Amino acid sequence: MPSREQHDRMANAIRFLSMDAVEKANSGHPGLPMGCADIATVLFTRFLKFDARNPHWADRDRFILSAGHGSMLLYSLLYLTGYEDITLDEIKNFRQLGSRTAGHPEYGHAAGIETTTGPLGQGIANSVGFALGERIMNAAFGDDLVDHYTYVLAGDGCLMEGISQEALSLAGHLKLNKLIVIWDDNNISIDGAVSLSDSTDQPARFAASGWNTLKIDGMDPEAIAGALEAARKSDRPTLIAAKTTIGFGAPTKAGTSKVHGSPLGAEEIAGARKALGWSYEPFDVPADVLDAWRAAGARGAEAREAWEGRLAKTDAARRAEFERRMSGKLPQGFDAAIADYKKKLAEDKPKVATRKSSEMALEVINGVVPETIGGSADLTGSNNTKTSQTKPITPGNYGERYVHYGIREHGMAAAMNGLTLHGGIIPYGGTFLTFSDYARPAMRLASLMGIRSIFVMTHDSIGLGEDGPTHQPVEHVAALRAIPNHNVFRPADATEAAECWQIALETEKTPSTLALTRQNLPALRTTYVEENLCRKGAYELAAAEGGEAAVTIFATGSEVEIALKARDLLQGHGHPTRVVSVPCLDIFEQQDEAYRKAIIGKAAVKVAVEAGIRQGWDAVIGSDGIFVGMTGFGASGTIEQLYAHFGITAEAVAKAAERRLHG
Repeated sequence: MPSREQHDRMANAIRFLSMDAVEKANSGHPGLPMGCADIATVLFTRFLKFDARNPHWADRDRFILSAGHGSMLLYSLLYLTGYEDITLDEIKNFRQLGSRTAGHPEYGHAAGIETTTGPLGQGIANSVGFALGERIMNAAFGDDLVDHYTYVLAGDGCLMEGISQEALSLAGHLKLNKLIVIWDDNNISIDGAVSLSDSTDQPARFAASGWNTLKIDGMDPEAIAGALEAARKSDRPTLIAAKTTIGFGAPTKAGTSKVHGSPLGAEEIAGARKALGWSYEPFDVPADVLDAWRAAGARGAEAREAWEGRLAKTDAARRAEFERRMSGKLPQGFDAAIADYKKKLAEDKPKVATRKSSEMALEVINGVVPETIGGSADLTGSNNTKTSQTKPITPGNYGERYVHYGIREHGMAAAMNGLTLHGGIIPYGGTFLTFSDYARPAMRLASLMGIRSIFVMTHDSIGLGEDGPTHQPVEHVAALRAIPNHNVFRPADATEAAECWQIALETEKTPSTLALTRQNLPALRTTYVEENLCRKGAYELAAAEGGEAAVTIFATGSEVEIALKARDLLQGHGHPTRVVSVPCLDIFEQQDEAYRKAIIGKAAVKVAVEAGIRQGWDAVIGSDGIFVGMTGFGASGTIEQLYAHFGITAEAVAKAAERRLHG
């Protein structure tokens, strides 16, 4: 344990690296690192289980900087403790193009950054998934292999964001006692005092949701250590309300909003150096301080080596399964199970909604992929996300495979990201497609991070009928397709649903959304084909007969059936017509030019049919192509009434094509 003098010098190294980096960049947030340096020093030198030289050790504690604007706190810690990825040059290049030290911590830029934070509240919501992931893996593999904590540093902004309530209430309900949130209680937000906009008793709010709560002086190392000790013994998740001074050490700006999000300026930094007795040049950390920090970074090596010894002594099959799951690789036998299932579908030709065919596919998948963890935002019976293998996870019983997330779409999506990032788990969670609006910020971050979170979005169009326009998504498929690195699947039948699930599970660095129908759809793929035809995003489902295609109809999901009926009408009128199923426009756009040209074809008339808005389709049909779909919101009525009312019918498609042909 460092002496108080040594602790102060170690904490000041964080403060001055942070203020110097922000000053050099002329951009950033020095206030949080200066105010939370004592908390970070106690946590990293006395509690956090990690090994800077082996940063991906599976049983390390996770540290999540939810208040991501204070990124220099994390970067300083990673440099000081000896993480290879963060050098002094990286600190000096804070916020510069190409540096690992981005404005907010970005997962994948450097080891030690467990998740991308910055959008406030996401980190604390991710942490629920991390903590739940630890408990799930512990239930599967025992204390010898999985026994670690998730620590979060959150600010006032994280706790004001609505997602925080979704996250903390779920964590409290599930009694995730290895989750410890430290609240940087500094009374300041960007506009000024927190009291301008908020008077919430935060510990009371957490306590009401089943948390253990503690209040401490966040500038007192022994108070910090005492609270962390108590939190680690709790049978509930813990909030530590740590009273801090934002910008501690700055002579005129400490404790004010002026130190939150702007460089301090040369004069203020000089004053801070004097006030804190730090006589060193910018970016200069004295040898004794750096040595003490590097020793802290190596402190966990003994625990890691002991863990590796336990892993080596573990039964070979169990060890192999643990390592496979943590690597993210699917089990052997997965492809064979999908192939056998597709053969069965070709024989059975089920006429079911794709939400049902998704459930049928999951019944197969969950039988061979033990790391899938399902869930729904209180729509289990509608999303069809539960199978025979997935019984509910409950407080104290983490060995099951289904999470009842409650009506918490945003919290669910963020927790799923945490489950993915923890490792060893592939989460999928459901809600209605229209409520992807509530989950979208976390879905976007899954795409930004490049992780395998799978979002099951049912009731995907006006086809849901009587619930009306509030529940009928029209722009949502286009909106999700607009997110870079996000695959949106809209399968047309049970075989496509199986293939889309196969792709989603195989795709480790891209999240997936499956948009699924409420209404029954006929089997369109009635012959078994070994190849996954959905893998290229679009494929010819029905060729033109009687000559070169005059019309090509592109369609997704429930509208593929309409496209095939329109083809029958057009063929009957002597117009050779082909139909292209487009289960994933995003993947199709990634194919090489030759494939895209071949699939789009040379037909004079190109029609796209989708019960949503046109946006995104011009890349396929051209700006002069025909689009049959939605131009406004839906309406209340039966599915039969609504498709006719909005003109999304085979007859309408055929007439539009013929009008263009006869031009």
